[in-house]
Amino acid sequence: MAGLEWDILLAAGLVLSLGAISPGPSLMVVLRNTMMGGRRQGVACALGHGLGFGVYAGLAVFGLIVLLEEAPNVFLTLQLIGCGLLAWYGYSMWTMDGDFDSNTHTASKRQGFTEGFAIAFFNPKIALFLVAVLAQVLRPGMGFGSKVAVGLLGMTIDTLWYLTVAVGLTGTSLLDTLKKNGTFIHRLTAVILWGFALSIVFQIN
Repeated sequence: MAGLEWDILLAAGLVLSLGAISPGPSLMVVLRNTMMGGRRQGVACALGHGLGFGVYAGLAVFGLIVLLEEAPNVFLTLQLIGCGLLAWYGYSMWTMDGDFDSNTHTASKRQGFTEGFAIAFFNPKIALFLVAVLAQVLRPGMGFGSKVAVGLLGMTIDTLWYLTVAVGLTGTSLLDTLKKNGTFIHRLTAVILWGFALSIVFQIN
């Protein structure tokens, strides 16, 4: 554990946590599966989503490290593009509708795990978000353990959040509060994403 680069893990963990708890399609899928099949189906959905997210996280970490070490100019360009993406994500979060009580989401007959994996793995926004975030915190010469730890951290945060939703929040006032304050959560996430992007731009300059 001593070889882990904790500053990278903390920076990645903060932004990945914000991305996980921001209400959106993934939250609605976990909630729907929990309401349809109970907590067991909700837990299966959360595990499937975490696995799909983890696949993207691992690919992003190791792919970006190769660019960082073998093609630093390409990585710098990608880093600047990532800052732009973070700014765009922030704008999207700021302007996103905070109403999560809509009844327009129809139930699915798929197994919870399959649907959870699909909503994560086939959502290109998750891949773009991971690239935008991780391009800002990775550095050349990272040990294999740190690379794996960043990927596992993303999967763990994602899985634990949706397990919390399925097991601990469903049917409670806490979940109702989260849904009612969706606009605030989105805008808080937007501000932090903008600040993160600006800090990276200043470091590059």
